Amino acid sequence: MPRLAGDTVALERRSSDRGADRAALDRNASDRGSAGRGLSGSGLSGRGLSGRGLSGRGGAAEPCRHIVLDELSAGVVERLDPDTAAYVNASGLAKASPMGMGLYRIEPVGSVGSVRTPTVQLEVRPKGRLGLNRLLFLLGYAGDQGFRDDSVAAVEHTDLWSALAESLAQLADRALSRGVLQGYLMVEESLRTVKGRIRMSDQISRRPGMLVPLEVSYDEFTEDIAENRILRAALERMSQVPRVRPEVLSRLRQLKGKLDAVTRLQSGAPLPQWRPSRMNTRYHAALRLAELILRNASAEAGDGKQQSASFVVDMAKVFEDFVGTALREAMAAYPGEMRLRYNTLLNEAVRDSDRIVVQPDAVHFLGGRPVMVYDAKYKAAADTGASISGDHYRMLAYCTSLRVPTAWIIYPGAGEIKLRRILNTDIDIVEFPLDLSLPPSEILASVADLAQQSWGEVLRQASIDRSAS
Repeated sequence: MPRLAGDTVALERRSSDRGADRAALDRNASDRGSAGRGLSGSGLSGRGLSGRGLSGRGGAAEPCRHIVLDELSAGVVERLDPDTAAYVNASGLAKASPMGMGLYRIEPVGSVGSVRTPTVQLEVRPKGRLGLNRLLFLLGYAGDQGFRDDSVAAVEHTDLWSALAESLAQLADRALSRGVLQGYLMVEESLRTVKGRIRMSDQISRRPGMLVPLEVSYDEFTEDIAENRILRAALERMSQVPRVRPEVLSRLRQLKGKLDAVTRLQSGAPLPQWRPSRMNTRYHAALRLAELILRNASAEAGDGKQQSASFVVDMAKVFEDFVGTALREAMAAYPGEMRLRYNTLLNEAVRDSDRIVVQPDAVHFLGGRPVMVYDAKYKAAADTGASISGDHYRMLAYCTSLRVPTAWIIYPGAGEIKLRRILNTDIDIVEFPLDLSLPPSEILASVADLAQQSWGEVLRQASIDRSAS
């Protein structure tokens, strides 16, 4: 049986006249009368979540209920309206299954983040209750952008949306404090006079035999550059999130107003490319947070009265991408080359349809030959038994296919390194824990330690091979 949110075991009766059956099941009375108690059960202060002019009495709008789940929890039972349930399902954050009489069972589906509607905020938090700073640190590596631990500094808050909004407002204010950044933008247009250079190929193909207008291109010094477009889009998106605190919302809109002359990015369009330089140094932190928001968050208005927002990330993919990128950077200090998501054949096959292809997260090559294989497994840290065994079967297949004597499985969590020798083989599988609750610099130090130990194993195996020959 799933547990109820806030560790409530029994459904409380409402003191209204909405009907006996509904009163027996509806938990909104506890949300109205004792919202602090419901939040304190989850260790949350509830600041900024409800009570901003929403008394929940009479004809007024109901306060926003805050539902918090751990990504490994079995789920909770909550009362939702059909629109909210549909939005939760569409977001990919959780699965809301109807149970009848307005109740839904809400279960995590492997992602973390937050979904906010006018009546409900659902949060699925990473195991170990990682803070926003740690999540953004991992997300930075997930995009292979080489962010460091000081790249994105976020305000820690019990509410993810408040933390994101306040962090963006602070970083954007710092970026724009000395005015809007300007830069050169390549402009192509048709003019009656020469400006810049004439694009001869376009002139001949578009206007054969004509002298004017001229197809020209030139560099214009303007505010309408990639950095400002990205920053404006992020400020605009966070301004659309429902129930952001009024003072933060005012700051976001004020900052966006400074960028009104900048072209608005179209919804769904790829983010423009920008390059870090000495000229845009003050924008770096704000742009990195802005890109993370634009890639992982969405905010939309429904039929004119319903506003919803979601920030959803797949922690398994984030962890695997982080380990691969950070490990490749650490292994750059040693000879050889590391390849991420390397495809290799597991069997001999004449026809392509008979081939079985496996893909380790990372393989290190030395002299064109694989010498070490790595795989990052996010979920297995919370499990024992079948999940762990399945990971070891997979690593055994990798080692056999690549003819590598040692494989490394990287799990999130604290603990000791474990070496498992596979019976009747010369294959070792090493379980390496990576504690994500540590400061970013210590997480990267642990990855560097993994690189050092695995390279030491390569040298040890090479010594054994020389002795045998």
